[in-house]
Amino acid sequence: MSKPIRLVPPFVADGWWIIVVKKVFTRSEKTAKAPLPQGFATIWVTVALDLVGFGIVVPILGRYAERFGASGLEVGLLFASFSLAQLVCAPLLGRLSDRIGRKPVIMISLLGTAVGSFVTGAAGALWVLFLGRILDGASGASVAVAQGAVTDLAPPSERPRLLGLLGAAFGVGFVVGPALGGLASLGGEHLPFFVAGTVALINAGVAWFRLPETRPARVRDEARMHSSHGTSAKIRLWGLALTGFTAIVAFSGFEATFSLLAGNRFNLTEGGIAAIFVGIGVVLVVVQGILIAPINAKLGTQRSLQIGLVLNSAGLIILAFAESWSILIIALSFLTVGQGLVAPNLSTLVSGRVPDHRR
Repeated sequence: MSKPIRLVPPFVADGWWIIVVKKVFTRSEKTAKAPLPQGFATIWVTVALDLVGFGIVVPILGRYAERFGASGLEVGLLFASFSLAQLVCAPLLGRLSDRIGRKPVIMISLLGTAVGSFVTGAAGALWVLFLGRILDGASGASVAVAQGAVTDLAPPSERPRLLGLLGAAFGVGFVVGPALGGLASLGGEHLPFFVAGTVALINAGVAWFRLPETRPARVRDEARMHSSHGTSAKIRLWGLALTGFTAIVAFSGFEATFSLLAGNRFNLTEGGIAAIFVGIGVVLVVVQGILIAPINAKLGTQRSLQIGLVLNSAGLIILAFAESWSILIIALSFLTVGQGLVAPNLSTLVSGRVPDHRR
C-alpha cells in the first residue's frame, strides 16, 4: 500500500515555526545593538527581495524539470549550470563593482535575474530551461556585491554583526519565497517563475530609487590603479576561497536534490517541500540575525566557521540515510545551523584580509 501524499510536513503543520518568528522579531530594547549605518536597511531589503525570488525557484525547480523529461542527473546538471555560470561571472562582476560602483552592478544583476526567471517560466523544452538558469547564474552577483557594500559602510568591528544581519535576509528569503512559490504553483507550474521575475523587476526599481552608492569615487580610482597588483591578497585568500567553494558546492547539491529526495522518500508535494524551506528560512533568520553575534564573541569568527563546516558535513551525511521524519529534522537542523554560521563568517574573514580598494 502506497504512502499517503503529504501536503506539508507534520512539524510545519504544528505551527512551531510561527512561534519562532515571533520571538525573533520581538527582541527587547535591552538587547538592542548600536544604530545601523545609513543605507544598510535599503541594502538589506534589496538582498531579502533577491532571496525571495531565489526561494520561490529552488524548492520547485527539480520537480518542474522532471515535467520536461529530465532525469535525476539532468536535474543536477541544471542546478550546476546556474552555479557554474555564477562561478565564472560573479568575480568579474565583483571586480566591475570595485571600479564603477556597487549600485550599477547590483542593478545589472537584478535585471539579469528577472530575464533568467522569465525564460525559465516560458520554457517549452529542457534546453530553454538550461538557458534560463545560465542567464540567472551569470547575473547572480547581487548578494556578493551587497556584502561588499556593507563592508564599505561598516568599520571592521561592526562587520561581523552587520554581515550576520545581512545573512538573515537569506532566512527571510527562504521563509517568504517558498511560501509565495507554493501559492503561485496553484495557478500553474509556470507561474512561480514569472512571479520570481516580477519580484526581481520590483527589486531593481527599489534599488534604482533607494539604493545608495557605498563605493566612494576615491576608492574606485584606487581600484583601477591597483588592478594588477593584487597577487599578495590573492595568496592570502586562496584557503578561504577553497573553503567557500566546497561549502557552496555542498549546499548547492542539497538544494538541487532535496526536492527529489522529499518526493521519493516522504511523498511530499511542491507545497510540502516549500514548507520545509520555510522552516529552513526561520532557522537561518534565528542563527544569522540573533545567535551569530554572541557565538562569535565567545568563540571567535574562525572557530565559529569551523563549527559551521562540521555541522554542514554532519547534516549532509545524516540526510543521505534519512528514512524517518525524526532523522530528517535532525539532518536539516545540523545543515541549516551550519550554513547559518558558515556564510557570514566567511564574508567577515575575507573582508578582513584585503585592503579597501580590493574589497
